Amino acid sequence: MRDDGDREPPANPSDTPSLRELAELALTRRRFLQAGVAGAFAALPGARLFAGAPALGFQSVPPSAADAVTVAPGYRAQVLYRWGDAVGAAAGAPTFRPDAGNSAAEQALQAGMNHDAIEYFPLPRDSRASARGLLAMNHEYADDGLLHPDGMKTWSAEKVRKSQAAHGVSVIEVERAGADWRVVRPSQYARRITAYTPMRIAGPVAGTDLVRTSADPAGTTVLGTFNNCAGGRTPWGTYLTCEENFHSYFGGKPPVTAAMQRYGLGRGGWGFRWEEHDRRFDLAAEPNEPNRFGWVVEIDPYDPRSMPVKRTALGRFMREGAMLTLAADGRVVVYSGDDAPFEYVYKFVSRDRYAGRPADRDLLDRGTLYVARFAADGTGEWRALRHGDPGLTVADGFASQADLLVRARMAADALGATRMDRPEWVAVHPRTREVYCSLTNNPRRGAEGRPPADAANPRAPNIYGHIVRWREAGGDPAATRFAWDIFVQGGDPAQADPARRGTVKGDGFGSPDGLAFDARGVLWIATDGGTGGDYAGLGNNQLLAADTVTGETRRFLVGPRACEMTGIAFAPDGRTLFVNVQHPGTQGRSDPDHPRAGSNWPDFDPAGRPRAATLAITKDDGGVIGR
Repeated sequence: MRDDGDREPPANPSDTPSLRELAELALTRRRFLQAGVAGAFAALPGARLFAGAPALGFQSVPPSAADAVTVAPGYRAQVLYRWGDAVGAAAGAPTFRPDAGNSAAEQALQAGMNHDAIEYFPLPRDSRASARGLLAMNHEYADDGLLHPDGMKTWSAEKVRKSQAAHGVSVIEVERAGADWRVVRPSQYARRITAYTPMRIAGPVAGTDLVRTSADPAGTTVLGTFNNCAGGRTPWGTYLTCEENFHSYFGGKPPVTAAMQRYGLGRGGWGFRWEEHDRRFDLAAEPNEPNRFGWVVEIDPYDPRSMPVKRTALGRFMREGAMLTLAADGRVVVYSGDDAPFEYVYKFVSRDRYAGRPADRDLLDRGTLYVARFAADGTGEWRALRHGDPGLTVADGFASQADLLVRARMAADALGATRMDRPEWVAVHPRTREVYCSLTNNPRRGAEGRPPADAANPRAPNIYGHIVRWREAGGDPAATRFAWDIFVQGGDPAQADPARRGTVKGDGFGSPDGLAFDARGVLWIATDGGTGGDYAGLGNNQLLAADTVTGETRRFLVGPRACEMTGIAFAPDGRTLFVNVQHPGTQGRSDPDHPRAGSNWPDFDPAGRPRAATLAITKDDGGVIGR
C-alpha cells in the first residue's frame, strides 16, 4: 500500500552514522577489502560480476493512463480472481454484490481486498505440474469506502468484522483449461485466513510476558493476521506472508513507551476504527497486542486444517518480503526489508540445515537475525542481532533475545545499521545468487533534520527509488560480508534533471516494489508509484522486465488507473505469469458516494466498484513468458 505521507511511522530517529562516516572498517575484513570490490566479486567461485540474464524477448508497451490492462503484443491477460469472488471452499459460496452488500460472514468466504504477494504451488505436491496448482496470496488492507455501501458514515461491530474478513490470505485451486485458467470450485484445498483466524506463536517470543494478553494469558496463540504485504515460499512447500503496517490498526490512549514510538504506535492509527468494537485493538486495554504482529506467518496451502504459525525468530518490524534461499551448507536464509523511510535490510540464517524432513519446517524457529550495514566503498557486512553481544546486553536495555526480537528496530539502531529508502521486496538470482532489493522511494531524505544522501541511497529527495544488489562473500547467502552496487535508479528519461532522469536503460519507471526472477534469470519489477507531478510521464503503474547484464529494462504490462502492480509468480514451466492488480482507482480510502471515481476496472459495471484482481498472463503461441 503506497503511503509515504503523514501516516508513515516516524522516520528512524537513531543516530546511526551515514555511509560517508564509515571509512574505518573492522580489522577482520581487511583482506576482503584489499582486493577491492571488483576483486572481491571475481574471487567468488564460478561467478562473474552481475552476470547471467538472457536478452529480453518481447516488444515493450508505451506508458498508459487508461483504465485498462495493456500487455505486450503476443500476450493475453486474463482476470482470474477478484475481490469478492468465492474462494471455493464449498459449493454454493456467496456471490459478490456490486453494491458492497455482502455480510462479514460472506466476505470471510470470498477473496479479500487488495491482493499483494502471490505464490504458485503445484498439484500434486512436490511435482512440477504447470497446468494445475494452488495460488496462495495475501490481501494487504481493506478500503472501507468500497467495502461497505455507505463506507464509514456509520460504524458497527459488523463493519469491523467485515473489514477484518477482507484482510489476510486466500488459498485457491486453479487449473488451465485450453487457453484459459479457472478457479476450481469447490476445492478441498481452498480456504480464507483472516484477521480472526487462530494462529500459533512459535520461536523465542512464544510464551513470554511480551505477548501475553487477557485473551491469551499463555502467550502462545493469536487471532489473525493483517496488513500482509509481500511474502515468499519455503522448499518444504509452505507460503510465507509478512505483516507490514500493523501499527495502523491500533487506537486508544495508552502511556506511550519508547518502543511504541519506534513502531509508530500510540498515534491513533490510520482510521480503521477496529478498537471501537474489538477490545484487543485498544492499546489502553491490551498494550501487548501489537507485539503479536509484525512477524512472518507460515501457512501450509496443501493442508486447509493446519494452523498458521508466526515465526518470531525472524524479528518484528514493518516487514516486506521473506525471500528464502539455501546457504552453501544447507542452512535456510530469509531476506526481508522494513518498509518505512530510513529503515533496514535484514536476513535470518537458520541454526540447522534443511534435509527434506517433515521436522524441517521448524528451522525458522532457531537461528540468527542479521541487519545490513552498507559501506561507502561498495562492501558491506551483516551484524548479528544476538542478545549478549556488545550493544545488545541487559545493561543496554535488552532483557532477553525475545525482547530484542520484539524490538528488532531498536536493536538494529544499536548496531549502526544503514538507514535505507524504504526497503521492500528482495529477489535472489537463480544462477549467480546475486541479491536484489527494491528501495521504493524516500521523498524525506535530505529534508531538514533528516539524513542526507549517502552511497547506498544517493539521491535526496529520492522521488523515484532504486534497486540495490549485492553478492555475498563466497557466493554463500550465510556469509557475513558482501559487495554491493546500485543496479538502477528509477526515473523518467524525459526529465532534464539528471537526478530525476535516473539511470534507466530503456523504459522509465519509478517506485520499484515487487521483484522476482524467472527461471532464466530475467528480473521482473512491479511498481507502486504516484500519479501526476514527477510521475506524469510514466503513466499508470506497470510490470517491467530487466536484463541484469546489460541493464536494459522493458515495459511488459501497464495496469489500470491508480493501481499498484504487485505479486509476481510463474508456473514451473514458465508459460504462465500470475500478477496482482491492487487498489485500482485509489491510493487511499475511497469516497462511498463515488466508488467509480478513480476506476471501474475490471468489471466496468455501471452500478459496481473497482476490484483488486489476480491476472493470469499467457503467450498467444503458448511459449515461455518473456522469451
